[in-house]
Amino acid sequence: MIKPTNMQHKLLSFTYLLTCLFCVSGQAKTNAQTIDWDALIPKQTALSTPTSSAIVNHNGERAPQKTDVAYRTDLDGKRVKIPGFVIPLEGDDKVVTELLLVPYYGACIHVPPPPANQIVYVKFKQGAPLQGLWDTVYIEGTLSVQTTESEFAQAGYLLDGIKVTAYTEAP
Repeated sequence: MIKPTNMQHKLLSFTYLLTCLFCVSGQAKTNAQTIDWDALIPKQTALSTPTSSAIVNHNGERAPQKTDVAYRTDLDGKRVKIPGFVIPLEGDDKVVTELLLVPYYGACIHVPPPPANQIVYVKFKQGAPLQGLWDTVYIEGTLSVQTTESEFAQAGYLLDGIKVTAYTEAP
């Protein structure tokens, strides 16, 4: 058996250490924190929920929205996974590249939209398949606290989307 020299041994050890570090850092990047909509509201802020007395707006004007709200700046730059309903904004008949993710079905359409801290503007560089987006989905990506306007509402968060998966309830 040939015994490695001291230099070869150090090189092998260094290579092994680098390989381990890359594996660990790669796993850390894929582990998204699953959050719910309440997590987007700072704890000291009261939750604003839609009421049954929401006014239906059929005249084509954007319904009023609460935009003077607080945000979770500690989530800025975090990898998250959040469930919600999709309102497509940009794309074609196969993929959507920009969308609003909202906490309940029908938000932003004919009723006052949720507060700005309860809407996430999502951008997919490569696009996400349209199939199944009408159901509840999980969207995973990197979250930023950033105000973005759309024709439907102001979103207080921006998500660089990486992946869309079907929603499943926790057991």
